[in-house]
Amino acid sequence: MERLERKKINGRYYYYFSKWDRKDGRCRRIWQKYLGKLEDIVIAMEQGGTPPNHAEVFEYGLSTTLWKEAIGAEVASLVDGVCPKRNQGLSVGEYVAIAAINRAMKPVSKNSMWEWFTGTSLLRHLPAASADALASQRFWDHMDKISGQNAQQIWKSIIKGVLEREQIDLSSTSYDGTNFYTFIDTFNMKCTVAKRGKNKQGRSNLRQVGYALFCTADGHVPLMYDVYDGNRNDARQFPEMLDRFAQFMKEIGGQADVSSKTTVVFDKGNNSKDNFALLGSLKLKFVGAVRLDQVKELAGISNKDSRFSPCETPNLNGTQAFRVSKKLYGMKRTLVVTYNQNLFNAQWLTLQNDIASAMTKLDALSERLAQRASGLITGGKAPTVESVKRQCATIRKRQHIEKLIQVKVTEDNGGVRLACEIDADAVAHLADTYLGKNILITNRDEWSDDKIIEGYRSQYIIEDVFKEMKDRQTGSWWPMFHWTDSKIQVHGLYCTIALLLRAVAYRRVRNAGISISMKRMLTALSGVKEVVNVFEPKRKGKEPKRQTVFTKTSELQARLLKICASEQ
Repeated sequence: MERLERKKINGRYYYYFSKWDRKDGRCRRIWQKYLGKLEDIVIAMEQGGTPPNHAEVFEYGLSTTLWKEAIGAEVASLVDGVCPKRNQGLSVGEYVAIAAINRAMKPVSKNSMWEWFTGTSLLRHLPAASADALASQRFWDHMDKISGQNAQQIWKSIIKGVLEREQIDLSSTSYDGTNFYTFIDTFNMKCTVAKRGKNKQGRSNLRQVGYALFCTADGHVPLMYDVYDGNRNDARQFPEMLDRFAQFMKEIGGQADVSSKTTVVFDKGNNSKDNFALLGSLKLKFVGAVRLDQVKELAGISNKDSRFSPCETPNLNGTQAFRVSKKLYGMKRTLVVTYNQNLFNAQWLTLQNDIASAMTKLDALSERLAQRASGLITGGKAPTVESVKRQCATIRKRQHIEKLIQVKVTEDNGGVRLACEIDADAVAHLADTYLGKNILITNRDEWSDDKIIEGYRSQYIIEDVFKEMKDRQTGSWWPMFHWTDSKIQVHGLYCTIALLLRAVAYRRVRNAGISISMKRMLTALSGVKEVVNVFEPKRKGKEPKRQTVFTKTSELQARLLKICASEQ
């Protein structure tokens, strides 16, 4: 039976709730629970108990998801297998895992790592972490233990295990290269990988680092990457990556013939005769595209040509195509000529904007020349026919504009004159031929036109990955405060691991039937917080009581937690 008991301790009364039962013929107390003083019981009845002293809030949803994926990918153990250290504090692998999770969540500098770390649920998983352990110098010390060659070995071990466990389809793989500008000083001779080149974000005045990536169509999972010199263009890097990719696929598949294993999808920037010859020698299947000016006889075919037939696949609505065989890049190849109405509409609007912009500038130039000829403008250097022609060439530098806007520069006693007009026939011819058209090249002769087009359009995957990496809110690459080649290579490693962790989690979500964007998944999971209410201890010397609750979750958040962060 249960009793309410009162005990007098040091002259004060305290109340307990206890349960008694007979044992060995005697009535004995089975258990008791302390209720407190009488006034404590009254407060508990009237106010719902003593309020907590304070609350600690931790980011739970996303950090738990990424930690679970890092454990599944064996990130820490595989890194430690290549770069072991004595059993003291955090291991090299744990430092890499922490850096990768940070890059996948909310990238910060190494100086801010501890502040970020203490706001996440990672504290309970890595009890050896401390402010001293996560100081920037400790990160750099452990990064120095990983060479560029070791970084590639580590990545290969990680991705091989993930591919086996997750059963990721390798039948279609997109490839592309990009670059990331840095603020490394021009005269920093310790860094050789950061060099000036054509920057894809318009920052060619800064030193940059090149980054190439193969990415699977199934789940957008990064398959193989490289960090290379910033002045190397795509066509030069492509053959090196192809060689390594073919070797990688042999190791994954355990067989010499990889032609049936995957199809490499790449864009026009990687085209060259030598690169296509290399694809053939490696027996790699591919889908790419050629520049329209390389096959003018096909680009000049009318978009209303009778050979075009509508694609039957639902997601290719508005696309027409036909195929031909043509000798290109040294041998006879299959080309698929496509016309897409949506592409035409976008290119037509762009063309109209370019024409309007060029005509506005040309009209302004013509007006200035007329004012100078009439004596209204007298200062500055007098224009010549050649200088005006150069200005016109600069104004008409956008694609097609030089052919569509005719200019005539003349000189008389009054000065230089400019006349310009739009060639309506040339505009109509361009709209009927080049606009809306793509020409694809492949050695997948057995594929239908629809499948070839779908394969090439999967190139958007790699573009989205690069866009995600460069995003200032959710991107994984920036900030990069490193200035030596070895640290930049390790930076590339944990940034790619960050892509992997997010991609595998996102693939689970998509496979569970939840159709949302990567950014929305990250936002929803990061919105789930763990709140720990901390109460004053009942007695001196006792640990404070802690009560853990979670913030209210939406239906989407609840589903995501069950899929991504469940302990099962």
